[in-house]
Amino acid sequence: MKKLLPTSTAGSLPKPIWLAQPETLWSPWKLQGEELIEGKQDALRVALQEQQHAGIDIVSDGEQTRQHFVTTFIEHLDGVDFEKRETVKIRDRYEASVPTVFGPVSRQKPVFVDDAKFLRQQTNKPIKWALPGPMTMIDTLYDDHYKSREKLAWEFAKILNQEAKELEAAGVDIIQFDEPAFNVFFEEVNDWGIACLERAIEGLKCETVVHICYGYGIKANTDWKKTLGSEWRQYEEVFPKLQKSNIDIISLECHNSHVPMELLELIRGKKVMVGAIDVATDVIETPEEVANTLREALKYVDADKLYPCTNCGMAPLARNVANAKLAALSAGAEIIRQELIAKELAA
Repeated sequence: MKKLLPTSTAGSLPKPIWLAQPETLWSPWKLQGEELIEGKQDALRVALQEQQHAGIDIVSDGEQTRQHFVTTFIEHLDGVDFEKRETVKIRDRYEASVPTVFGPVSRQKPVFVDDAKFLRQQTNKPIKWALPGPMTMIDTLYDDHYKSREKLAWEFAKILNQEAKELEAAGVDIIQFDEPAFNVFFEEVNDWGIACLERAIEGLKCETVVHICYGYGIKANTDWKKTLGSEWRQYEEVFPKLQKSNIDIISLECHNSHVPMELLELIRGKKVMVGAIDVATDVIETPEEVANTLREALKYVDADKLYPCTNCGMAPLARNVANAKLAALSAGAEIIRQELIAKELAA
């Protein structure tokens, strides 16, 4: 990206009331068939317009075409039965009823490629597309076939690589893999999780991101955060190996979290999407609050590698709140841009 401190969102934006129930995570669609396809495209246009109006530099579909950030991808694959469900513990945090892997998993056709092509037609800005990461995918299923988290993750990595290559061909500039599981299963991340992610990006020429957050602002996540103490040092477990990985950008939660900012020193040299917007509150950040988070990050991230972002997706928020937060992100980034330009001129 040529622009200094290019802004983006970490993922989802609120869906309009005619598409799904507002302020509800993973709400069912209100439309069906052709109407749903058209409704999703209209929602994508609205999400894009709102990002552009707020001054966001790297835009996305706001995940308007997805009901769930993981299972919407999985439901298009063979080998997974959504009728046969089992209860599992998601990320060692909360129980959920999930589909069952009953046979070899495979992808017969593209999942998001048509949606990405549609987004590409709507804008000349750089576009980012999010996919679930292999480890987060296996943590959202009951495996009755491979009987091995690692084996299933490698199969998903191959499938994700197929999708990612077609997304790149459709004009996507940045492909993001959502891996909140990286903040939980540290041994597996270092043993094979990062290697699986590198398999998913194999052969890509576009930029790649791994998004590692502490989750949406839902009760299960906020309750978990209360148990983590005054310092959240989970990133420390995986940063050293991520720093050496082939992933281009690491996307993190920073604002209003208890993550010690100095941990970013462990990924010095990588591009970093610094979460400067708290998605777990309706309180709108001021541009100066955003700027303060970015100033602190700049102690450990070179300015040409810092990408201001949101902590996580904003689907559960009211649309006016999400839009105000995006505007604050843009305004805060502009404050820092001007400071950096002034410092360069004075040098």
